[in-house]
Amino acid sequence: MSDNNTFSRRTLMKLGMLLNGAVAIAIATPVVGYLLSPVKRKGAYKSWITLGPLGDFPEGQTRLVNFENPSTRPWDGQTAKAACWVRHQEGEKFQVFAINCAHLGCPVRWFPQSGLFMCPCHGGVYYADGSRASGPPERGLFEYDYKVEDGQLHINAGQMPTLSNEAMLSKGNRPCAG
Repeated sequence: MSDNNTFSRRTLMKLGMLLNGAVAIAIATPVVGYLLSPVKRKGAYKSWITLGPLGDFPEGQTRLVNFENPSTRPWDGQTAKAACWVRHQEGEKFQVFAINCAHLGCPVRWFPQSGLFMCPCHGGVYYADGSRASGPPERGLFEYDYKVEDGQLHINAGQMPTLSNEAMLSKGNRPCAG
């Protein structure tokens, strides 16, 4: 039975191995991409964002500033935008607060008349320096690390300021501030 139109067992086995290899590569590509993604995105975790010139932040005032999160994807849309509260104390000394309440993450609002940050969700209240005044939050507002370079205010916006990040930074991994 040696026809020119028939496959030999050896040819069929090679074809099967080739197809299995193609399927293995198709399955392995996204898995390898997932495993290597932290290495590829590592720079976003230490991203300094410019909030603007120092002249945009009058001394003694607190301002809301919007910025684009450095670890976003093109499909993030409006969720790529973030905000923070910038309090200019004096000279080149600032406090930059995350907009989120330390209780459950609702956005806090600044009320200059009373000099307080207030959370509309559960009644959390914070003093102008970000420390807890009253309500359910057990701590003050989270703060971004900042630096001043060439007359511009920059924040380290690569990671949200949270308790876990503060614990990591308190072990000696804190970048330059102020």
